[in-house]
Amino acid sequence: MSQQNQETAPQLPENFSELKKAINRTADWEARLDAVQELAKIKADESIKILEYVAKADLVTKVRDAAAKQLKKMGQQVEPSEAPKGELFKDLRKIFKRIKKSLPADHTYEDFKVKLEKMRIDIYNTYEGEKGAQFDAWLKDMWETTTTRK
Repeated sequence: MSQQNQETAPQLPENFSELKKAINRTADWEARLDAVQELAKIKADESIKILEYVAKADLVTKVRDAAAKQLKKMGQQVEPSEAPKGELFKDLRKIFKRIKKSLPADHTYEDFKVKLEKMRIDIYNTYEGEKGAQFDAWLKDMWETTTTRK
Protein backbone atom coordinates (compact mmCIF):
# COMPACT_ATOMS: atom_id res chain seq x y z
CA MET A 1 0.00 0.00 0.00
CA SER A 2 1.46 3.38 -0.92
CA GLN A 3 1.99 6.20 1.56
CA GLN A 4 -0.62 8.29 -0.26
CA ASN A 5 -3.34 5.63 0.12
CA GLN A 6 -2.67 5.31 3.85
CA GLU A 7 -3.26 9.03 4.38
CA THR A 8 -6.65 9.16 2.64
CA ALA A 9 -9.96 8.66 4.41
CA PRO A 10 -10.72 5.03 5.18
CA GLN A 11 -12.42 3.19 2.38
CA LEU A 12 -15.46 1.16 3.16
CA PRO A 13 -14.91 -2.57 2.80
CA GLU A 14 -16.72 -4.56 0.14
CA ASN A 15 -18.97 -6.15 2.76
CA PHE A 16 -20.17 -2.81 4.17
CA SER A 17 -23.61 -3.03 2.54
CA GLU A 18 -23.99 -6.57 3.92
CA LEU A 19 -23.12 -5.33 7.39
CA LYS A 20 -25.77 -2.60 7.06
CA LYS A 21 -28.32 -5.25 6.07
CA ALA A 22 -27.31 -7.43 9.03
CA ILE A 23 -27.92 -4.53 11.43
CA ASN A 24 -31.54 -4.45 10.23
CA ARG A 25 -32.22 -8.19 10.55
CA THR A 26 -34.93 -8.07 13.17
CA ALA A 27 -35.11 -11.85 13.30
CA ASP A 28 -31.42 -12.41 14.08
CA TRP A 29 -29.93 -10.57 17.06
CA GLU A 30 -26.74 -12.63 16.81
CA ALA A 31 -26.18 -11.41 13.22
CA ARG A 32 -26.66 -7.84 14.48
CA LEU A 33 -24.16 -8.45 17.26
CA ASP A 34 -21.61 -9.84 14.77
CA ALA A 35 -22.22 -6.85 12.48
CA VAL A 36 -21.54 -4.48 15.38
CA GLN A 37 -18.15 -6.15 15.93
CA GLU A 38 -17.29 -5.87 12.24
CA LEU A 39 -18.50 -2.28 11.90
CA ALA A 40 -16.32 -1.29 14.84
CA LYS A 41 -13.26 -2.29 12.81
CA ILE A 42 -14.17 0.31 10.19
CA LYS A 43 -13.00 3.73 11.30
CA ALA A 44 -15.41 5.73 9.15
CA ASP A 45 -18.27 8.16 9.77
CA GLU A 46 -20.72 5.74 8.15
CA SER A 47 -19.94 2.94 10.59
CA ILE A 48 -20.02 5.31 13.56
CA LYS A 49 -23.48 6.55 12.56
CA ILE A 50 -24.77 2.99 12.31
CA LEU A 51 -23.26 2.03 15.67
CA GLU A 52 -24.82 5.11 17.29
CA TYR A 53 -28.22 4.07 15.93
CA VAL A 54 -27.79 0.52 17.22
CA ALA A 55 -26.64 1.73 20.65
CA LYS A 56 -29.87 3.73 20.99
CA ALA A 57 -32.48 1.68 19.15
CA ASP A 58 -31.77 -2.05 19.11
CA LEU A 59 -34.32 -4.04 21.11
CA VAL A 60 -31.75 -6.50 22.50
CA THR A 61 -29.67 -5.15 25.38
CA LYS A 62 -26.60 -7.22 24.44
CA VAL A 63 -26.53 -5.64 20.98
CA ARG A 64 -27.11 -2.09 22.30
CA ASP A 65 -24.39 -2.52 24.91
CA ALA A 66 -21.92 -3.97 22.39
CA ALA A 67 -22.46 -1.01 20.06
CA ALA A 68 -21.97 1.47 22.92
CA LYS A 69 -18.81 -0.33 24.04
CA GLN A 70 -17.37 -0.25 20.53
CA LEU A 71 -18.20 3.44 20.15
CA LYS A 72 -16.39 4.21 23.40
CA LYS A 73 -13.35 2.29 22.15
CA MET A 74 -13.50 4.46 19.03
CA GLY A 75 -13.39 7.58 21.22
CA GLN A 76 -17.05 8.52 20.75
CA GLN A 77 -19.25 9.98 23.46
CA VAL A 78 -22.09 7.57 24.15
CA GLU A 79 -25.24 8.21 26.12
CA PRO A 80 -26.18 5.28 28.36
CA SER A 81 -28.85 3.24 26.63
CA GLU A 82 -32.13 2.64 28.35
CA ALA A 83 -33.97 -0.61 28.02
CA PRO A 84 -37.32 -0.16 26.29
CA LYS A 85 -40.17 0.13 28.76
CA GLY A 86 -42.94 -2.43 28.64
CA GLU A 87 -43.11 -5.04 25.95
CA LEU A 88 -40.71 -4.93 23.02
CA PHE A 89 -43.53 -5.53 20.52
CA LYS A 90 -46.87 -3.80 20.43
CA ASP A 91 -49.87 -5.99 21.28
CA LEU A 92 -47.73 -8.97 22.27
CA ARG A 93 -50.57 -10.62 24.19
CA LYS A 94 -52.86 -10.29 21.17
CA ILE A 95 -50.23 -11.94 18.98
CA PHE A 96 -49.79 -14.78 21.46
CA LYS A 97 -53.57 -15.15 21.73
CA ARG A 98 -53.88 -15.47 17.93
CA ILE A 99 -51.17 -18.11 17.87
CA LYS A 100 -52.82 -20.06 20.70
CA LYS A 101 -56.18 -19.91 18.92
CA SER A 102 -54.61 -21.27 15.75
CA LEU A 103 -53.51 -24.40 17.61
CA PRO A 104 -55.70 -27.29 18.80
CA ALA A 105 -57.26 -26.74 22.23
CA ASP A 106 -55.08 -29.46 23.77
CA HIS A 107 -51.79 -28.13 22.35
CA THR A 108 -48.62 -28.20 24.44
CA TYR A 109 -46.19 -25.46 25.31
CA GLU A 110 -43.76 -26.98 22.78
CA ASP A 111 -46.43 -26.76 20.07
CA PHE A 112 -46.90 -23.08 20.90
CA LYS A 113 -43.17 -22.41 20.95
CA VAL A 114 -42.65 -24.01 17.53
CA LYS A 115 -45.60 -22.13 16.03
CA LEU A 116 -44.40 -18.81 17.45
CA GLU A 117 -40.95 -19.37 15.98
CA LYS A 118 -42.46 -20.17 12.57
CA MET A 119 -45.02 -17.36 12.53
CA ARG A 120 -43.13 -14.57 14.29
CA ILE A 121 -39.41 -15.29 14.22
CA ASP A 122 -38.79 -11.59 14.91
CA ILE A 123 -40.55 -11.80 18.27
CA TYR A 124 -39.10 -15.20 19.10
CA ASN A 125 -35.54 -14.20 18.28
CA THR A 126 -35.67 -10.79 19.95
CA TYR A 127 -36.99 -12.16 23.24
CA GLU A 128 -34.60 -15.10 23.07
CA GLY A 129 -31.73 -12.63 22.84
CA GLU A 130 -33.12 -10.27 25.45
CA LYS A 131 -34.18 -12.90 28.01
CA GLY A 132 -31.19 -15.22 27.57
CA ALA A 133 -31.35 -18.22 29.90
CA GLN A 134 -34.74 -17.07 31.23
CA PHE A 135 -36.35 -17.16 27.78
CA ASP A 136 -38.06 -20.56 28.14
CA ALA A 137 -39.41 -19.76 31.60
CA TRP A 138 -40.70 -16.36 30.40
CA LEU A 139 -42.27 -17.80 27.26
CA LYS A 140 -43.91 -20.66 29.15
CA ASP A 141 -45.35 -18.17 31.64
CA MET A 142 -46.66 -16.03 28.77
CA TRP A 143 -48.21 -19.13 27.16
CA GLU A 144 -49.84 -20.23 30.43
CA THR A 145 -51.22 -16.78 31.25
CA THR A 146 -52.50 -15.88 27.79
CA THR A 147 -56.18 -16.75 27.70
CA THR A 148 -58.10 -17.46 24.54
CA ARG A 149 -61.56 -16.80 25.97
CA LYS A 150 -63.51 -13.76 24.85
